[in-house]
Amino acid sequence: MTTDTGFYSIIDYTVDGPDTQREIVTAFAEIQQRWVRFYPGYRSARFHLSTDGTRVYNIVHWASETDYRNFVATSDTEGRMAAIREALDGLSGKAEPRMSGSPTYVVGREVGPGPQQTDA
Repeated sequence: MTTDTGFYSIIDYTVDGPDTQREIVTAFAEIQQRWVRFYPGYRSARFHLSTDGTRVYNIVHWASETDYRNFVATSDTEGRMAAIREALDGLSGKAEPRMSGSPTYVVGREVGPGPQQTDA
């Protein structure tokens, strides 16, 4: 298995239930479509919902850190942030960001499927 050396932005929200989870996914998917997905190096955005209804992780995958930095430098950050604020204000429930610092990551290691190891 090859480790994906892509670059990731992981956005983490605490929410007040499954309805808010669904609303935030709908709103943020639209933001990805309108403001992000056409930039070079953009690979995908995945939305992970906690089964207890309290968290949403938006994992945005870029081909490289350079592609992500280009997006940050050349995109309409003010317009995108206004769209995010509007989306959050339009939720029927509450959503609060839980990120601290720069929410960007690279893959450190990946363990894929294989046979069970035994001590020899």
